[in-house]
Amino acid sequence: MALAKGTGPFGERHGGAFNFDTSVLKAHTLYFEDCPKRVRAVFNGETVADSRRVKILHETGHLPIYYFPEEDLRHDLLEESNHTTHCPFKGDAAYRSVRVGDRVAENAVWGYPEPLEEAPPIAGYVAFYQGAMDKWLEEDEETIGHPHDPYHRVDVLESSRHVRVRVNGEVVAETDRPKILFETSLPPRYYFPPEDVRTEVLVGSETKTVCPYKGVGSHWSAEVGGELVEDAGWGYPEPLPEAQKVEGHFCFYDDRVELEVDGERQG
Repeated sequence: MALAKGTGPFGERHGGAFNFDTSVLKAHTLYFEDCPKRVRAVFNGETVADSRRVKILHETGHLPIYYFPEEDLRHDLLEESNHTTHCPFKGDAAYRSVRVGDRVAENAVWGYPEPLEEAPPIAGYVAFYQGAMDKWLEEDEETIGHPHDPYHRVDVLESSRHVRVRVNGEVVAETDRPKILFETSLPPRYYFPPEDVRTEVLVGSETKTVCPYKGVGSHWSAEVGGELVEDAGWGYPEPLPEAQKVEGHFCFYDDRVELEVDGERQG
């Protein structure tokens, strides 16, 4: 999200206005920049990459990706692969697998040995599929989901807005004391204190989502008047520090329920 995704300035649906003719912008933007953090990738108990010289690639429509200099890889844990792919904006990618003990992450690492001339200077750097590694560390803290975007921000603010949720015509949540979570490139999310939610109509769900800024989200469905709205909402039982204010609160998808804020329908 943020810089090159969603409503970010170089995203597919950028929501602001520039002071120049945007037709001069490329339809697909790439931005390659330094990251000041030490970043490590761990697989089967071994650190496969450890660098204080990591770069971040921002690419239109994609989440940010760490690129490691070749010198900061454990080459003894990497195996050449015949797999290749082509990107019209970066060039032909060569792949390697990661082997540690009896475990292999096939084609988990890729790079562009001869990138296109118009691509950023990515030769000599490689990236990893985030989910192929067991653990990621920024400095000494484990991260989840995807790399933290330096242009992404989460703010949780106390509010006195009147917020109401209806399911099948019945009110299931209503409050004048929501916590509003503002997150870069995303719509505001209204979190209800548990006392203002009819929790008896909520049914636990096995659905989990992972956010690198907020944590692991638990979901629930809403059953009202014989109708079940699956995964109607979510919450963070153990949020990360950026979202601690919404711990134990309830939030609802505005495209699955009727959400009103100060009398105006959302979604």
